[in-house]
Amino acid sequence: MIEIERKFLVNSDAFKTEAHTSYVIKQGFLNSDKARTVRVRLKNDKGYLTVKGKSTANGLSRFEWEKEISKPEAEALLQLCEPGIINKTRYEVKSNNHVFEIDEFYGDNEGLIVAEVELNAENESYKKPYWLGKEVTGDLKYYNSLLIKTPYKLWKH
Repeated sequence: MIEIERKFLVNSDAFKTEAHTSYVIKQGFLNSDKARTVRVRLKNDKGYLTVKGKSTANGLSRFEWEKEISKPEAEALLQLCEPGIINKTRYEVKSNNHVFEIDEFYGDNEGLIVAEVELNAENESYKKPYWLGKEVTGDLKYYNSLLIKTPYKLWKH
């Protein structure tokens, strides 16, 4: 139940031609406290309820629990969420033994594209695709739970 992942900015749209899967995600937060977040997500026609704990100091690891729920349950819970809904398309790209999940955001976070790779250990090696940019692991402003409070459109670019 520990999630270990690295997060990166993306340099180009080249990942789209390498993606083997893509789907639309709509998500909100019932609780966006940094010590524990509770997320509701609609991924195509499936719902999910996810609880995440506080990240380690380096931002690589944190507790994560997720349960699939029905679409009507997810839709009802989204109505109870804190202000700010995240809308994005997620693309999945296989790179050797890993899958990179690339999120292209819309709405108030339009223009932001972030890639994540889940690892089995914090020191696990992985192959970086050429379209991967600066690492932002541990940079809180890129957490979805903070993007609802300070969206990308408000950042000074």
